[in-house]
Amino acid sequence: MNAEFLAVVEYWEKEKGISKATLLAAVQEALVSAAKKAVGPARELRCSIDPRSGDIKAFAKLIVTDRVVSKHDQISVFDARRHMPDAKVGDELEVEVTPAGFGRIASQYAKQALMQQIRRAEKDLILTEFKDRVGEIVSGTVRRFDRSDVVVDLGKFEALMPNRERVPTEEYQVGDRIRAYVKAVETTIHGPEIILSRADPQFVIKLFEVEVSEISDGTIEVRGIAREPGFRTKLAVFSRDSKVDPVGACVGLRGQRVKNIVRELNNEKVDIFPWSADIRTYVTNALAPARPKSFQIDEANRRMLILTAPENLSLAIGKRGQNTRLTEKLTGWRISVEAESVPVNGFDEKVARAVLEFSSVPGFAPEQATTLVNVGFHSLEDLLQVEEADLAAIPEIGAQAGAILEAARVEQARRVSAVSAT
Repeated sequence: MNAEFLAVVEYWEKEKGISKATLLAAVQEALVSAAKKAVGPARELRCSIDPRSGDIKAFAKLIVTDRVVSKHDQISVFDARRHMPDAKVGDELEVEVTPAGFGRIASQYAKQALMQQIRRAEKDLILTEFKDRVGEIVSGTVRRFDRSDVVVDLGKFEALMPNRERVPTEEYQVGDRIRAYVKAVETTIHGPEIILSRADPQFVIKLFEVEVSEISDGTIEVRGIAREPGFRTKLAVFSRDSKVDPVGACVGLRGQRVKNIVRELNNEKVDIFPWSADIRTYVTNALAPARPKSFQIDEANRRMLILTAPENLSLAIGKRGQNTRLTEKLTGWRISVEAESVPVNGFDEKVARAVLEFSSVPGFAPEQATTLVNVGFHSLEDLLQVEEADLAAIPEIGAQAGAILEAARVEQARRVSAVSAT
């Protein structure tokens, strides 16, 4: 048992970096409790462990007396002089009081105390080593699951990635290697705990700092970020050096830099665009590729109404409103996007405009213009597609079909020539 106990102590010393002396001191404290049960309420009871042999012994400080009233506190002069020849009444003497079979009881207490001390020491090491590592990216192995939380093995320590810090589109298996952002070291009822995150926007920023040297050296700044983990991230960047393109530097040659980050994010879409102090330009960049046509801005309430072409409305809003929602997070403004109203001509108005166009052609009588519109021609292009014989078959046109088509060709050529001249 002693050899086994020492082997366990040495193992934890190497595995967790906890000194052997610290572990033995903790065990000695536990052994005192065991000794009190086995020996009784001896005076100033203590236990010691031989660091080489592992032998466990109990000692008590007894007072030398002529007559022993309490064997737990006193020792006779005769017995005392067997330990210390010159002992006299009133002296204090430390005597071994190890009871028979104490090793078995002590070993149980020792093992319990050892594990408690290891857990306590691990927590202390977490504070020592990780209090300054908040904000870094670490790698670890998925060790187990605590309901929907993920316990990650970082080597010497275990960390926790709570469900709220997980990416909803990611699934993990025991043994998977993952990278995560050290969000905090929290003090819980169980002691300090390392909190990891893959959902925090700062995780994306740290990935860019690792991948893009211009960000890590301060040439390029990330001025804004908004993220819906697993789906899309918007990143606004700014360059302190006018010669450095912030977007191009983040994307990298042939897009390699951003590809590496997107791969780490399991194909989450990442939009990178230039930051601007002008809110109109900033929002326009953030909503790309949609292009706003006009803005109505309420600066006092930080609200903005954006009008866009009807065909661009769904692009500007994004899937389930994602594009607009992320732009709001990014800018801090309340943004509404609406389609620009386009006047729609009624049927009668279209007919009147078509009649007016034909009437303006030299050689066309007003009644001929009305007839052409009524039979389905609404422009010169429509009219020039028909054969003369087909046009002549219309009773109101008849023999005038050739003259009408010739007049239409002349007018069409004039309009083309006028457009070319401009």
